Amino acid sequence: MKLDLSNPAWRQSLPPGRSIAGDAPVAACAFSIDGSIVGFALGDGRVRLLPADIHAAETPAADPVHDGAVLALVGDPAGDGFVSGGDDGRLLRIGADGGTVELINQKGRWFEHLAAHKATGAVAASAGKTAFVVKGGEAKEFGPHQSTVAGIDFSKDGSRIACAHYGGVTVWSIGQVALPPRRFAWRGSHIALKWSTDGKFIATGTQENDIHVWRMAQATDMRMQGYPAKVKSLSWTADARFLYTSSQPVFTAWPFSGKGPEGKPPLQFGEEGAGLLSVVAAHPAAEFVAGGYDSGELQLGDIKTKRSVVLKMADGSAITCLAWSPDGVRLAVGNDAGTLLVLDLRR
Repeated sequence: MKLDLSNPAWRQSLPPGRSIAGDAPVAACAFSIDGSIVGFALGDGRVRLLPADIHAAETPAADPVHDGAVLALVGDPAGDGFVSGGDDGRLLRIGADGGTVELINQKGRWFEHLAAHKATGAVAASAGKTAFVVKGGEAKEFGPHQSTVAGIDFSKDGSRIACAHYGGVTVWSIGQVALPPRRFAWRGSHIALKWSTDGKFIATGTQENDIHVWRMAQATDMRMQGYPAKVKSLSWTADARFLYTSSQPVFTAWPFSGKGPEGKPPLQFGEEGAGLLSVVAAHPAAEFVAGGYDSGELQLGDIKTKRSVVLKMADGSAITCLAWSPDGVRLAVGNDAGTLLVLDLRR
């Protein structure tokens, strides 16, 4: 995607978009794998489906699909719809037409975290202390872990999953359930997790207002401190050169090329926003990053030029989720007031 944030048009007007009142807090948003549909997971049990094209006619609001709040949502890597997890203990496959198929039912647990792997068609999910991987109609179980799983992600090739929990991270080999897991220990609660796009690092946000990163090959680790709040959102650039983190007033990127970030300050750039970044999402291919603030402000940053522009003004409702379309030209945004927003960034 070619964007020039020095173009005056970016500072003279906000990008075109579709904004809809969802009437319930938005927990997650995602695009379908083909990019034609965007889904929003709502706190009243609905998954609202909208056409990604902001000029297309709206589809009717989806009926409630969970008996309670929807907590997590990803594009279905094996279909044209989505996979959702709720506090009713159900993991559901949602078709583009809104129809649902139950994949797993864990009554009394919450499906809070999901990850999808496009190449293998697998979905990873966590409920309580247990992780699941669903592929081709079969579900494999991993765990239990020493505490509730607070983050889950696939390795680059999809052969392993990493689970964050109290005391560190556990990595499982999906194809060999009997194989002992690999453990990466660090004291305290780990509340977010992202495997780097090149497969070399696993990063977590911790309860102690810092981030922790492990090098997979050497099993060495590093700790980056100085955040004013818990880091709950992590996003690697497409080339794995930088790790973006939330909980700062400007875009913050840790460098991972060469020898990595040890002994180096993070790269910080852009206009200081109103409040702290609550969620960050690196562009799927280009050198851009979207950042949503706890004040409701939304910015787009360019790490090459060290510039940022405002895509949405602060409105007092924290942005809770961001998702890029597969082609990187649209951005889905949700907030805790229930606003569903899809922006078209082509200019």
